[in-house]
Amino acid sequence: MTDSERLQQAGLRVTAPRLATLEVLREPGHLTAEEVYQRVAETLPGTSLQAVYNVLAAFTEAELVRRVEFPGSPWRYESRVGDNHHHVVCSGCGAVADIDCVVGHAPCLTPSDASGFVLTRAEVTFEGLCAACAAAADRESLASA
Repeated sequence: MTDSERLQQAGLRVTAPRLATLEVLREPGHLTAEEVYQRVAETLPGTSLQAVYNVLAAFTEAELVRRVEFPGSPWRYESRVGDNHHHVVCSGCGAVADIDCVVGHAPCLTPSDASGFVLTRAEVTFEGLCAACAAAADRESLASA
């Protein structure tokens, strides 16, 4: 399916900023709105940051992208939607990676008390050091010993 068809199927008008944003978000990753804007502006120099925020809001509502929030970080956007995956964030450099569902089927985790809610999704963020930051921390601890 083309990007134009995806927009039409989601009930959105086909515009140059929307097509450019879909192109940027086609690659796996977790980009901030500012990062999306910078990449869109490379191909559409007249695009404003506000236009990109508006596009991302429309895409989030239409479930073309997923908006995720990590402590101490601005919202990030990813194109991986329609599943219940989780994330791991490096507390050193801020790198983010996807982690498939922790256990079983969505919502992947079962709380001790759901307070009467029918659960459909769980959002879990793991935090630690990525391999590069862990290696740098090991080198620092060896150098200071």
